[in-house]
Amino acid sequence: MPEKARFDALLKESVKLHGHLCPGQVLGVRMAMLGLDLIGIHDPKGSQRKDFMVFVEIDRCATDAIQSVTGCSLGKRSLRYVDYGIMAATFVRLGDGRAFRVVAKEEARERASDFAPDIEDKYRRQLEAYKVMPDEELFEVQEVEVTIAEADMPGRPLRRVRCEGCGEYVQDFRDVERDGKILCRPCAFGGYFRRKD
Repeated sequence: MPEKARFDALLKESVKLHGHLCPGQVLGVRMAMLGLDLIGIHDPKGSQRKDFMVFVEIDRCATDAIQSVTGCSLGKRSLRYVDYGIMAATFVRLGDGRAFRVVAKEEARERASDFAPDIEDKYRRQLEAYKVMPDEELFEVQEVEVTIAEADMPGRPLRRVRCEGCGEYVQDFRDVERDGKILCRPCAFGGYFRRKD
């Protein structure tokens, strides 16, 4: 399939998942296409679906696009969210650890006017420009090393223990030993929620 047709099909699929078309969708699709190419993944939802992981650094539109293109997800443990607030994603080939971090360049926002000068609306101009801007104008690519603990790899849970505080089960070594007890993190440190008794 020609690259433009591939991009258009992936963008359409991404918009369906995300719910609307926006500049972040375009960036995310382009970022995922580039990241997969860099690690040599050409069939991410088929024969190579277990061969890689993606770390995303922002919980915005682009992350939905990356999920859509790669087929990675939190539930499959192949998509990891690291809350850095940076429009970036790291693509890791599991077999040999080859990894590339792809960062959206902030200056691409302003450069959009060079690629879509006839569009006055800034939002629409970015959306259209991001479709045609060369990768090197949109992204910075860094080859990186990523250490992935065995407990963080995709696959079945390696361990499941019961919290001695609340009785809930904790998987994948996310439990904490505190004062001689095995606890879940909310019992050990407090959580984002508070139980009503």
